[in-house]
Amino acid sequence: MHHRPTDGTGADAAAPGSVDPRVLGALLHRHGWHPHGSPAGPCTRWTPPVPGTTPTSLLIPTSRTYPDADDLLTDALRALTRSTTPSARDILTSLATPSDEIRWTRHTTAPAPPADATPWTGHDHLRTAARDLLLAAALAVHRHARHHGTRNRAHARHLLEPVLIGTAPGARRLTALVPVDPGRPLTERLHHALAATRDAVDYERATGRPDAFDTAVAAGVSHELTRALVTLVQGTEGATVALAWAPAAGAPAGCAARPEPVEFTPGDLPVLRRAAARYLLDEPSVPVRVTGTVVRLRRAGPRGPGKVRIRVLTGADVPYIRVTLPEDAYRTAAHAHLAGQPVRVSGRLENRGGFRRLTGAHGLEPVQVDEAERDRLMKTYEED
Repeated sequence: MHHRPTDGTGADAAAPGSVDPRVLGALLHRHGWHPHGSPAGPCTRWTPPVPGTTPTSLLIPTSRTYPDADDLLTDALRALTRSTTPSARDILTSLATPSDEIRWTRHTTAPAPPADATPWTGHDHLRTAARDLLLAAALAVHRHARHHGTRNRAHARHLLEPVLIGTAPGARRLTALVPVDPGRPLTERLHHALAATRDAVDYERATGRPDAFDTAVAAGVSHELTRALVTLVQGTEGATVALAWAPAAGAPAGCAARPEPVEFTPGDLPVLRRAAARYLLDEPSVPVRVTGTVVRLRRAGPRGPGKVRIRVLTGADVPYIRVTLPEDAYRTAAHAHLAGQPVRVSGRLENRGGFRRLTGAHGLEPVQVDEAERDRLMKTYEED
């Protein structure tokens, strides 16, 4: 997930010959630019919502059939590149790489900070909430779960890599651009998860029953997502998440062409906190058979059971697990550790401590591997 200033440098500008005037017009409209002239005319003049230090006016043909379409589009892209209007860079980026937009807004009546002040606390607060919401959605793309813990983080981080988060001034608004390829599943999952969360909160506030949060898991709602919404809303008078699909790609099947913004208020916080705690406690354990290397051993005396820490190579989507072993198994683990040999053990992965504890451990045994297999296992770990 990359962060970059909305500086209008034009580094992401599309080639004029590849620009669809209708897409450019839709992006200008989305970002609040004002059209002038007859809708039926061959061209439309667009002016920015708030004039920048450099005046900007764009003349955009309504279609590529207009005789001077390429020249007009070239001039428009050049003007956007030079424009100081905050939205110009996002428009250029979306033209070059069709992207869905996610916008977070925190509502507060507190006076805006002076132009020469940096609202570190509010800005970092909003950025943390936005990043956590995106991570929760990315985790849900891979699998639905009440609590993801440390599982599947590598898959989620990979999905978030192409996402661009702007750094527009202020602590109340933030925009992310999610490329349709490969990020559309992320935006779509967040869309469904936010709607399901809103419905579940409304249901519990009306009935006092949390049942809707159980079914909302299938839409991508989780401990991580509800906690991210708590972070977004606390300290505000409300917060809104708005999604807009890339005009070049259109809306995905089953989604509204123009989704309504989803808003959460301080009155929703008790419900969201209860849901987050319930998701954390109710996640069932799962049976696993893990292969890994023993990296730490501890027991109270020279004999008896002991505890080991295993760095997971395969078998579970967590980096480490903690296991309590009987004396014989502990001795086997110690020998494997000294020999630099992986072990294999079965049990149930519990959600305590972020799915890092293996209970009911049995069948621990050293794994005989050649150098090639050892290298493959280590490569698997490093990629995760």
